[in-house]
Amino acid sequence: MVRRTRIIRQTTAVAAALLLSAGLAPAAFAAGSPPTPNPDAAALGAYWTPARMTAALPDDTSRSGSLGARTTSPTVDGPRPGEFIPPSKSFDGIPQAGTFFWTDASGTGRTCSGSVVRSPGHDLVLSAGHCLKGYSGTSPKRHLGFVPQYHDGLTPFGIFPVKDNGVYVSQEYYDRGEHAGAAYDFGFAVTEPNQDGKRLQDAAGAVQLLVESGYSHAPVRMIGYPGGAQKPLECLSWTTKWVSDDPADPGTFDRIACDGFVGGTSGGPMLVAWPGGWAVIGVIGGYHTGGNTPQVSYSAYFGAATRALYNAATTGAPPAGPAS
Repeated sequence: MVRRTRIIRQTTAVAAALLLSAGLAPAAFAAGSPPTPNPDAAALGAYWTPARMTAALPDDTSRSGSLGARTTSPTVDGPRPGEFIPPSKSFDGIPQAGTFFWTDASGTGRTCSGSVVRSPGHDLVLSAGHCLKGYSGTSPKRHLGFVPQYHDGLTPFGIFPVKDNGVYVSQEYYDRGEHAGAAYDFGFAVTEPNQDGKRLQDAAGAVQLLVESGYSHAPVRMIGYPGGAQKPLECLSWTTKWVSDDPADPGTFDRIACDGFVGGTSGGPMLVAWPGGWAVIGVIGGYHTGGNTPQVSYSAYFGAATRALYNAATTGAPPAGPAS
């Protein structure tokens, strides 16, 4: 185990400079007619002032120990004795990752992380199901929008409203709940253009969605937005297969050790190098809604159910919703 850890550390260190300096340039806007400004996005941008964005609270307070953990979780959810935990660092982010902002039923600002994935409509964001589940079907948007590469109160590409009936979470997740349905803890949001009329992928670029890619990946770049922080976090680590030992949260998940991923980081992407940029193989969410400690995170495995949900979102199929 010591030798394996040393090899992984060395491999990660060698790849770090390449991966952390690489990026996917935003795609050029499609040729043709100039975009039409979107007044809904302008109004949303006026609502989400820097002060409101900074004050927004994480929606996933159950995902990390310092912000409230499940009291019934098995003791093995977290670092193993002597396990090397790669450090994280704050940075200005990448265009393809960002954060959602919305207001809850009480009017309190909330956040969760997400990433732009390639899609035919150039308008799709990937996140965790437990971040998005309150907005499927005809649920009110409540100022729901996505900000790519948010940092320091800035919205470098503007804010992209989420369409009415534009949130896609698996029916299995609604029917089973966030713990029994942990293996389905992923979701997609279809966005409208920003205030300048640009589509999300045209403005910020996108990452490739990978399904059925296996559980072991190295190196993996994980990005997430801690609630209330001015900058996102990034960390280089590796993923391994984790079979749940908790009957309340059944399934098989990707497991990754990275320090400092507290509330707000749910939905953040786990990225691997891909021709021309990045591909996403998981998001923070699933087993114990992403993990009970800031040192270890999990992702629901991306398989047939993920592909089916992506197809539904990209073809405009009616979204699922809670049972009536």
